[in-house]
Amino acid sequence: MSLQEEVEILRRIPLFARMETARLKLLAFTSQRLSFEAGQALFHQGEPGDSAYILIEGEADVSIDSPGGPIVVATLGRHAIVGEIAILCDVPRTATVTARSPLLTLRIDKETFFRLVNEFPQMAVEIMRELAHRLEKTNQQLRSAAAAARGR
Repeated sequence: MSLQEEVEILRRIPLFARMETARLKLLAFTSQRLSFEAGQALFHQGEPGDSAYILIEGEADVSIDSPGGPIVVATLGRHAIVGEIAILCDVPRTATVTARSPLLTLRIDKETFFRLVNEFPQMAVEIMRELAHRLEKTNQQLRSAAAAARGR
């Protein structure tokens, strides 16, 4: 995949959509391109968060540990970003992310990610929007689970 193709992929992601081309090229150049086979973990719940991943091709499952074993809470596809919570909050990974199919990613290290957030306030706004969307989805799932538990 060429640098220009990676720039075009980054431009389609709301987080990076308003960044100028030169910055996107720098981001694409400094990011690490990684491939994962189906079933291979990008990272595990509880590990230190040192990077975020942008999914370029394929799908990945997000799962959390539970007493009954892992529970898949989301499936992510092309152009999704994952792993940013551990970076932003400086906490261990909150979930395990596993390739559901062959997966191509761009790995953005913590330092580069923070530099981008500092230089592009709009990126911080997009991160907040994404996190708020995820929180609302989680709240809906909790309401559904609570209603199902009451109905038993």
